[in-house]
Amino acid sequence: MNFDTYQEQAVTTAIYPHSAQITYPAMGLANEAGEVLGKVKKIIRDGTFNREDIAAELGDVLWYAAALARDLNVSLSDVAQGNLDK
Repeated sequence: MNFDTYQEQAVTTAIYPHSAQITYPAMGLANEAGEVLGKVKKIIRDGTFNREDIAAELGDVLWYAAALARDLNVSLSDVAQGNLDK
């Protein structure tokens, strides 16, 4: 799957008020990134490493990134390419 296909499919489940565009997915992105960090923190605290849990949280990060890119009227593939170019 490529980024644009993912973005097209992911945003079909993006249900939030139009007035919350940009802010809602930005807050969700920050929250999910924190959840990734929480899973990684457990490696230090408990000595446990759960790859699947971390990967699931990364999927949530990707969903919010796709929604935010859509709200900014940019494609996720352009965001990815721009990041590599810089």
